[in-house]
Amino acid sequence: MPAAPSTPLPERPTVAAFFDLDKTIIAGSSALAFSRPFRRQGLISRQAVLRSGYAQLLLVLSGADATTMESLRRRITALCTGWEVAHVSAIVAETLHEIVEPLVYAEATSLIAEHRAAGEEVVVLSASGQEVVEPIAALVGADRCLATRMRVVEGRYTGEIEYYCYGEEKARAARDIALARGYDLADCRAYSDSITDLPLLEAVGHPTVVNPDKALRRLALERGWPILTFSAPVALGVRFRPPVPVVAALGGVGVAALAGAGWYGLRHRRG
Repeated sequence: MPAAPSTPLPERPTVAAFFDLDKTIIAGSSALAFSRPFRRQGLISRQAVLRSGYAQLLLVLSGADATTMESLRRRITALCTGWEVAHVSAIVAETLHEIVEPLVYAEATSLIAEHRAAGEEVVVLSASGQEVVEPIAALVGADRCLATRMRVVEGRYTGEIEYYCYGEEKARAARDIALARGYDLADCRAYSDSITDLPLLEAVGHPTVVNPDKALRRLALERGWPILTFSAPVALGVRFRPPVPVVAALGGVGVAALAGAGWYGLRHRRG
């Protein structure tokens, strides 16, 4: 009896495109975007929303420098201490389209689609929490993501960070992924808006800055790096088929938060 013809295996990507999330794929901070549903569910107070709305304004005006990011990190981790992981995940799942779609850049989703059409792996690396980053990454069509995760004990956040995907750690994550997948980082691309992601941009052969802060714009001009401006929102439900599953970039990332403070400034942003 002749052997059944084998089904050809899909080609394995030979290169990756690494994307920052906040102000690169979406307008604003993913970690601050769910304040209204969190407030409706009793997780945060109106006063906390207003305080972190001010933090969001600082983020937009000054750029995500290290001092701003550290201040936001402390505020958010303190705020979500004691929250139930399952409750947070449920709120994010229920309100994802309502909250995220008005923030996503059409230019970013087109770029992601181009990389995937070229057979390249799209990886989102973000300092925001895994519960927020993972569904957004899936929504925009990324193949995998790696994000900050907080320590969880008995189903609740302790307020301690277990893994912080920020700064040099993003570059280390890109190197680990490239090693595991057999990519040459010299052939890979990276996209970010912030000078804090300089280690990631320098780790790849093809860095591109998106909506850069002042320090990153100045450096990009000095080094001749491409500068992109993203501004237009997109209706994801219309443009995309159901998203592919997003897998953990380094395996077993578990759960994370950093998903709850304020958000006011960019909900209705237009270019």
